[in-house]
Amino acid sequence: MESFKQDLLAYREAVQKIKSAILQNRYRVAVNANAEMLSLYYGVGKYISANTRSGKWGTGALETISNQLQGEISGLRGFSPSNMKNMRMFYEQWASALELNRQLATGDLGSDIAQIRQLPTGELNESKISAFCRVGFTHHMEILTKCKAIEERWYYILRCADEFWSVENLKNHLRANEYATYGSLPNNFKLTIPDEKTVAIATRSFRDEYLLDYIDIKEPDDYNERDVENAIVAKITKFVMTMGEGFSFIKNQYRLLVDEEEFFVDMLFYERNLQCLVAIELKKDKFRPADLGQLSFYLSALDKYVRKPNENRTIGILLCQEMKKTVVELAVQDYDKPMGVATYRLGTGIPEPYKALVPLIDGVQQILSDSEDSE
Repeated sequence: MESFKQDLLAYREAVQKIKSAILQNRYRVAVNANAEMLSLYYGVGKYISANTRSGKWGTGALETISNQLQGEISGLRGFSPSNMKNMRMFYEQWASALELNRQLATGDLGSDIAQIRQLPTGELNESKISAFCRVGFTHHMEILTKCKAIEERWYYILRCADEFWSVENLKNHLRANEYATYGSLPNNFKLTIPDEKTVAIATRSFRDEYLLDYIDIKEPDDYNERDVENAIVAKITKFVMTMGEGFSFIKNQYRLLVDEEEFFVDMLFYERNLQCLVAIELKKDKFRPADLGQLSFYLSALDKYVRKPNENRTIGILLCQEMKKTVVELAVQDYDKPMGVATYRLGTGIPEPYKALVPLIDGVQQILSDSEDSE
């Protein structure tokens, strides 16, 4: 009997090891396939650019080539005229951004992975190149069409690669203009968190503004904080995506019992990267220094009654509609609990520059999604 149990344990261990090897192999195959696809699209884009920009091909060339390709290769997907134009843009944008002046002979269309992986080391490093190759073509096109600055593009590429963002998740971060606000939350983390590495992670984990255009407020001209909270909870998955990778929702109106008196935290989260609870308090109006007193009390109670021994101190985030950073920075420095203040923007208050980012490019994203799936 004992021998039988030992055999079962050995078999289970073998299953887990083999399963792990299979999953790792599948991941490597997928990554390599994606890199090869990007290299192909980059090379084809370079070839198309050389011929269309020089005037060698006339109007309607891509439509003709696309139709003939469909006849030559049965079931071919991803080479519609629109997608071929995007391959050209993919090449031209990156060649221009990285100042690549090497010319591709018009007869050289091999899928040379070196075109992507051996870009100038002065501009890139191995980590960036690896991230670039792991991000899908649909993601790349979203980033290229929405981001002009090279630094902003790399920000989103690295986040997509490291945190396995879906295309929809990427769109949410782009629409929120996360690059401009990421890590700019006014806070007292340096004064209240002893470990510098944790301070850096905490600073990167929060933004100073959150775009909540997806929540539904029934009375946009007459609502209160609880209306915002309920609307967020109704779309909690999207809100967690807005907050960023690593956040897990625990509960809204989280009950704290202190000396037989009840208190309720608006929303309570757990952040895996920081290994701590995150309490969020919602305010409808502009920031008031007195609001931090309530939040500080909640953090003390959470640390004393809820936080586990292996977890870091609870962080508090006050979400309000308006704030002046100078006022916030002066107010938070006198508290010994880690906290910060951010603003939120509802869909009814999205300015025109934000609204311009919402519509998708005419049909492009569906075409690209189909092409990526087929690859």
